[in-house]
Amino acid sequence: MGLILKMARVKFYFSMIAVNIFLSTLFFFKNEARADDFITVASTTSTRNSGLYEYLLPIFEKQTGIKVHIVAVGTGQAIRIAMNGDADVLLTHHRESEEKFVEAGFGIKRFDLMYNDFILIGPKADPANVRDQDTIATAFKSIAKNKSSFVSRGDESGTHKKELLIWKTARVNLTFSPNNKWYNETGSGMGAALNVATNLSAYVLSDRATWLQFQNKGDLKILFENDSSLFNQYGIIVVNPEQHPHIKKEKAQKFVKWMLSDFGQKKIADFDISGYQAFYPNYKK
Repeated sequence: MGLILKMARVKFYFSMIAVNIFLSTLFFFKNEARADDFITVASTTSTRNSGLYEYLLPIFEKQTGIKVHIVAVGTGQAIRIAMNGDADVLLTHHRESEEKFVEAGFGIKRFDLMYNDFILIGPKADPANVRDQDTIATAFKSIAKNKSSFVSRGDESGTHKKELLIWKTARVNLTFSPNNKWYNETGSGMGAALNVATNLSAYVLSDRATWLQFQNKGDLKILFENDSSLFNQYGIIVVNPEQHPHIKKEKAQKFVKWMLSDFGQKKIADFDISGYQAFYPNYKK
């Protein structure tokens, strides 16, 4: 009887091992399937800082079952991430760089997705009198002339590239020297740059959506806006699997197609911050 009981225990023991191995294997493959059921989007920080993804992605994931991981960095870094094959989709806001990305074979096709605008933020006292200027270029020129504190992201982002273009248009030489201590590069995202500007009571160029969401405004306010050159276009691109075979092309295309669909575009239009529309969809079929 003792031997039978011992054998029964051994049989039960090995049966439990077999069950555990089966469950572990099932769990492993289930998790592997889940782990593969997502895409990575290399994105500009402004879309994340605005809260757009927190609003959109749960809707997309519920409809498709595809999870989206966002890597939010400056546009220049986002493009490098996509070029290295570390993202399936690129969503940024510097058309020239995006078109070069596609021309070089790293992206399949670029689409206009949505737009908003850039705004010049500064202290209420407005020491450079930018309110009185006719264009954003003359506003920047006045800041430089008065050596008023200015905060630059300095991170090769779309916002930084726009800022440098405005300085160029204003014919302001930003050569670093003891004479331009008024110009402060942070090498950071938009939120951090706005925090520095608040602390320094300085001027800063921002996308409107991040500013609307930003809480630590201090004595800063919008001092210049609605210049045609402050137009801020966002583009979306599926990374080319011919460059990186591991790219999840099918899922990435589903995401892009959803963002460009009538439904996706309406959801982008519906997103607001404190009652203000943050982005304007403009995909044209």
